[in-house]
Amino acid sequence: FVCAQLPNPVLESISVIDTPGILSGEKQRISRGYDFAAVLEWFAERVDRIILLFDAHKLDISDEFSEVIKALKNHEDKMRVVLNKADQIETQQLMRVYGALMWSLGKIVNTPEVIRVYIGSFWSHPLLIPDNRKLFEAEEQDLFRDIQSLPRNAALRKLNDLIKRARLAKVHAYIISSLKKEMPSVFGKDNKKKELINNLGEIYARIEREHQISPGDFPNLRKMQDQLQAQDFSKFQPLKSKLLETVEDMLANDIAQLMVLVRQEESQRPTQMVKGGAFEGTLHGPFGHGYGEGAGEGIDDAEWVVARDKPMYDEIFYTLSPVDGKITGANAKKEMVRSKLPNTVLGKIWKLADIDKDGMLDDEEFALANHLIKVKLEGHELPNELPSHLLPPSKRKITE
Repeated sequence: FVCAQLPNPVLESISVIDTPGILSGEKQRISRGYDFAAVLEWFAERVDRIILLFDAHKLDISDEFSEVIKALKNHEDKMRVVLNKADQIETQQLMRVYGALMWSLGKIVNTPEVIRVYIGSFWSHPLLIPDNRKLFEAEEQDLFRDIQSLPRNAALRKLNDLIKRARLAKVHAYIISSLKKEMPSVFGKDNKKKELINNLGEIYARIEREHQISPGDFPNLRKMQDQLQAQDFSKFQPLKSKLLETVEDMLANDIAQLMVLVRQEESQRPTQMVKGGAFEGTLHGPFGHGYGEGAGEGIDDAEWVVARDKPMYDEIFYTLSPVDGKITGANAKKEMVRSKLPNTVLGKIWKLADIDKDGMLDDEEFALANHLIKVKLEGHELPNELPSHLLPPSKRKITE
């Protein structure tokens, strides 16, 4: 181990563990001198997030990497994949590489849900091929958000670990007491021990049936068989019902109370987030993702951005029978559904555009609704609240 301490605010919230590089090709024949996969498995149980790094131009999953991913079994929920150096290849090739990576991972990571892969170029140098800049920015923000959520969920993860360990201890007690019960009191102990170790899978199945235990709660079969070889079964303890009842009570009652306390504590504490380093300056200012695009278009303009297309929207507005300068919701709906956007989206647009909440739209609100429809049709996301630069000039006093 080599430990490095740096005066970086990022490290006040999280600790980063970087493993040695994965061996591939000829190097795989060289022994590391320790069980690499087992070390990673030990860390996997104790960390909040596991990030597997791949190079876009060097995708092969070596035998060692395959072993490592298999060792991380049962921790798939913590796993994320980063496809790095994606700026070194053209868009068409990148699509092929991404498809090949997902196919390769699908053969090794045995989960019903597809593992999340972040595509980008995670360094501070100029992009070699900048064609996919927007994609890289969006993926980077998603990864940052994922990492920033970790401190908030740390207490919950520790609680989940406690539950997992308690369930493992319970299953372990059932296994050990079953082996103890099967052992003869005087003769043939060695032969019986071999027989029990060989039939451990059947013992697992029997305990699973008798006590309604999930197969995922049992320890690794082969590992358990190896560890039992050196044990004296006659020294094993019989099942202690009172201790098991205490564990059951803890899982049924105490954990539920702890969960409530954790949630209360989280709501009272200020929001914990990873700050500093690359996390600074990524969300705010003109280089934040999506700044000046979609709903952010015209953010720095003195003139109302919707005014550019308002004459065109006005022509439509006056065909919809306005009364006292306003059109009804029913008339607005007839026009808005022409966009073919789903009602859920149009409902959100209506909520943003009907600024005075009177159930009708005047010419400025109607123009704003059409502008937001255009934003959505161009593939951008709608804001949850109307940004101040999109407020019609005549409505700005209302909101103030």
